[in-house]
Amino acid sequence: MTRIKKYVAAAAVTATVLSVPTGAYALASGGTSSASSSSAPSVSVPSGTSAVSGAGVRAAAQASSSIRVVAPGERVKAAPGVRLWLTREGKYWSTPDMDEQFRSVVDGNLDLSTPGVSRQSESAGNLYFHSGVYYGSRAAARVELTTLTGRTVRASMVELPGKPGWGAWYTTTELPPVTTAVLGPEGAGTGRDAGGPVDFIRSVTLYDSAGRVLASLPS
Repeated sequence: MTRIKKYVAAAAVTATVLSVPTGAYALASGGTSSASSSSAPSVSVPSGTSAVSGAGVRAAAQASSSIRVVAPGERVKAAPGVRLWLTREGKYWSTPDMDEQFRSVVDGNLDLSTPGVSRQSESAGNLYFHSGVYYGSRAAARVELTTLTGRTVRASMVELPGKPGWGAWYTTTELPPVTTAVLGPEGAGTGRDAGGPVDFIRSVTLYDSAGRVLASLPS
């Protein structure tokens, strides 16, 4: 029987919302980005050169996003032995140690009207696999994970067609040092107890295409 691990309200953590910009929304499918924006950013043009067209400005902004559009149920190879897929109900993923896990976006545990980001972390072979849901803003363009050592890892992003206002992110990191642990805000704890292990993941941050922070989830 397929084992299903479902993340519920008791495990949900609200991300800290820092700003809610409006306008731009970026998508990329099969490595090709497309986006629309209510207004294009200004561009300084050196003397003696021709002005950059509005289309060129939009293309430059699109390069900052790499969201892949996937069909419902389409399996994405997220890491060695790890598959991730989306349905209208939420994010599914499987690892070598767990056949199927699920994070709902329709059970009321996530406030989809406010920008936020969640995280689940677990070992996958000789790596740690991290994934989550970003939500609450169609301007979402980038997710970055910061480790305890200060290293920043950019995550891959996928979402369903039709600009649903949410999607999933995923990435991997090295296994943590023996003095730390990957606990996660939806895992075994926060790592803040005196004498307890320190969470190897410092934060997960959601940005828009202009680099503005939409939401941040600390460990």
